[in-house]
Amino acid sequence: MAIGESKTERIEVRTTPSVKALLQRVAAASHKNVTDFLLDAGIDAAEDALANQRVFRLDEARWRAFQDVLDRPVSDKPRLARLLADKSVLE
Repeated sequence: MAIGESKTERIEVRTTPSVKALLQRVAAASHKNVTDFLLDAGIDAAEDALANQRVFRLDEARWRAFQDVLDRPVSDKPRLARLLADKSVLE
């Protein structure tokens, strides 16, 4: 949440009594209320999901191999050229 931004939006969640009890226990163990626990966990999960779509980590050897593949000259791929030249089944 941005600094100075007030909480004006509401998210409602339906769950089972056992899941609610679990969330209440873990929130209490985290010294948070259920709302704050769910928001913190949800924000962390959302940021991780977005990061996983645009960031990946490689060790030095794999990074060099990745760069080598990117730096290779383009090669002729006749089957791919034919595939792209044909009309799509959606056309």
